[in-house]
Amino acid sequence: MDKPKSLLADLLELTPAERIQLAEDLWDSVNASPESMPGLTAEQLEVVERRLGEHAADPAGGIPWEDVRARLWSRLG
Repeated sequence: MDKPKSLLADLLELTPAERIQLAEDLWDSVNASPESMPGLTAEQLEVVERRLGEHAADPAGGIPWEDVRARLWSRLG
């Protein structure tokens, strides 16, 4: 008797474009009801507040998104 395929195996048979669309649709379904998302933990909130404070103290100290993106892409390429 053949073992039924898992849902993941079925999904991996989709084309890359279909998988991207599925991911977007799933994200949209989560984003449609943000109130159902779990809140930040105390530790996460502390990190956010610390980073906001650091930015407020030195707004020019951040790294532009373009530089971050270029660094990430260089690691992948």
